Amino acid sequence: MRARGLVNLRAVLAPVAAGMCVMAAAAAVLVPSLGGGAGEDGPGRGGAAAPAVTHRAYGPGAGRPAVAKCTARNAAESLRPSPDDGAAVSRIKEKGQLVVGVDQNTYRWGYRNPATGELEGFDIELARAVAEDILGPRPKVVFKAVPTSQRIPALQRRTVDLVVRTMTINCARKEQVAFSTAYFQAGQQVLAPKASKVTAFDDSLRGKRVCTAAGSTGESELSARRHGAKVLTVPNQLDCLVRLQLGEADAVVTDNALAAAQAAQDPAVELKGKPFTDEPYGVAMNKGDTDLVRRVNKVLDDYRGDGGADSRWMRAYRTWLEDDLPGISGPPSPEYSD
Repeated sequence: MRARGLVNLRAVLAPVAAGMCVMAAAAAVLVPSLGGGAGEDGPGRGGAAAPAVTHRAYGPGAGRPAVAKCTARNAAESLRPSPDDGAAVSRIKEKGQLVVGVDQNTYRWGYRNPATGELEGFDIELARAVAEDILGPRPKVVFKAVPTSQRIPALQRRTVDLVVRTMTINCARKEQVAFSTAYFQAGQQVLAPKASKVTAFDDSLRGKRVCTAAGSTGESELSARRHGAKVLTVPNQLDCLVRLQLGEADAVVTDNALAAAQAAQDPAVELKGKPFTDEPYGVAMNKGDTDLVRRVNKVLDDYRGDGGADSRWMRAYRTWLEDDLPGISGPPSPEYSD
């Protein structure tokens, strides 16, 4: 057990108890978790500069367009952006608040700053941008801590309006929820102690105890190809780092964006090998909220800007991710199905 690593971890991600907390910058509120823990899915590849897109008016009555069958090739496609208010956007405005499912213990992405008590990170900043577009300046945002396995049920039950939580877009999930265009590109990778003989997602894992979050894409990959490893699942991806530190796991499989953040918390671990999957992150919504999907894509279009250094996306990247994920030149380009 490396005591220093554990101390740093607890200091950075201190209180994760659910409760009400007024967020000064955006009048945001954190409400109790929808289940135990949080975590998942995860350096990402920078995409080409996003092309300018006209925000077309589709009207509140616009139906769900016919789309091609989802495949690995077109999974990241979404509906074209529109500023129109449909049923879902109107419902949010009537409530006067946006309810967002987030993580609260993933460093750099969604975590509570122990110095200020506020939720911070790349995903939190994006969620606030959506709220500002729909509700105006200083919007009320209710943040709900949602574990990996509860993200889809929370959307289906409409206990949250959105999930912004390092959630990978894939065909299996698109059968159950709707996604925005991709706002970040990551990939599954192995995290292990620097002194470990584990070299990558390969047969060097044979006989090793490999930790991953339940309901994550890492769990899916290990189910398909475990390379002789003994798989340990936990509700919270951060628990895997603690298991490594306690000597109860030998390696972790997770998105490399999350793994890089964990390596930043504990210098005794490192990423091994190369990413072995494509993991485009999207904002998830209820499948029936077509107008909200288009509105979020409008926000993302504005957020990416022209892909230049002064875009809001690049400013957020420099603030939250560049130290641990250097070399990303811009956001992934949006792909549309209509």
